[in-house]
Parts: sequence; structure tokens; C-alpha cells
Amino acid sequence: MLKFYFNGSPNPTKIALFLEEAGIAFEPVAVDTRAGDQFKPEYLVINPNAKVPAIDDDGVKVFDSNAILLYLAEKTGKFLPANRAELLSWLMFVATGVGPYSGQAVHFKHFAPEKIDYAHNRYQFEAQRHFAILDEHLAKRRFMVGDSYSIVDMAVWGWARMIPLILGEDGFAKYPNVKRLVDEISARPAAAKAIALKDKFKFKAEMDDEARRNMFKHLAVRAA
Repeated sequence: MLKFYFNGSPNPTKIALFLEEAGIAFEPVAVDTRAGDQFKPEYLVINPNAKVPAIDDDGVKVFDSNAILLYLAEKTGKFLPANRAELLSWLMFVATGVGPYSGQAVHFKHFAPEKIDYAHNRYQFEAQRHFAILDEHLAKRRFMVGDSYSIVDMAVWGWARMIPLILGEDGFAKYPNVKRLVDEISARPAAAKAIALKDKFKFKAEMDDEARRNMFKHLAVRAA
């Protein structure tokens, strides 16, 4: 059975969405990144980058959420739009732009131990710019690629549903078309199951010194 290594953050949640949508039986394996589970030797065999998500599909190991989406879609033949070039373009746009800039925007907005205006403004601007591109694209179509729901929509949903955390409570106001897509996907039964998966496990809730050391390794390196 496929093993799915996850926590409740955006990238694992979009993989959980695909697994639920495709009806794939899987064994969820919680990786508590605040407790440092991602650095355990047995997990580094699965993902040497010490991040979540990752899967072990009967010996086939795949890490990075967008690689996992593409692998599962191609294996099952599900949620793949016909236009492969457009699929890859938008999937990589999420992988290299939306995800990283949103993640850094969250870090400098909520977790950075030093408030650095330049860094905060830089990542807020880039996150907003990427969501604006998505919003303009979605103004002309219901889904990201072609006429049907696909892994690209799932990839966008993983991060876009977190816009209030990334940009602030009024963050959706500028991106009505993105919000429309988020709302449509969030209303699907598979999305509710994907979001609720984390609630079946106990994860460290406190962002204390231990969690900061595990989540932000550069702080430990700098202290040394």
C-alpha cells in the first residue's frame, strides 16, 4: 500500500486531496516537523531534503508535492488535462513561484524572529504578483488548464486557500477568481477529507524554541 508522509501544511494537503479524489488506498504517516521527525534517518531515505510531503509507492519513492501530483496523475490517468505543455507550465509556476513566495511571505509575516521590512515587503509583493497572475488567468476560464478539474487546480488550491494567512484576512478581496476556484474545490467531499486528515494525528502545536530549531535550521547554524 502507498505510504503518504504528511503534515497539515499546504503541500501535503494537496496530495491528500488527490489521493481522496482518485480513491487511492494509502497509509498516512505523520511527520511532525516541529518535533523534528523530518530529520530522522528513516525519513531521509524517503526524502533527503527533509521536507513533506513524500510517498513510498511500493518501493517507488517520490518527494516534492508537484512531482508527486504528476507521478500519481500519470500512473492513474486521472486529473490530467490533454494539453501537456500548458499543464507543465502552470504546474511549474506553482512549484517555483506560488509555493516558495507564499511560504516565505508567511515566514516573514508570522515567524521571523527579526522584523525586516525589506524581506516582508519583497515576499508580500511577489506572493501578490503570483496570485494576480492566477486571478487574471482564471477570469477567462473555470479551471486552470482546459475545461476540466486537474492536478493544476489541486496545486493552486493547496496554497490559495491559505491566502488570508499569507496576505492577511482581506487577502481574497483582490483575487475573486482565485477565491471562486478555492471555494469550488473546498466544497468537494475529497477536500474536506484532505483537510481533516491531520486531525487524526497529534502534531506539536507550540512554536517554541524546539520547534523553531527544527523548522528554521539556519537559526541553529547562526547560533553555533
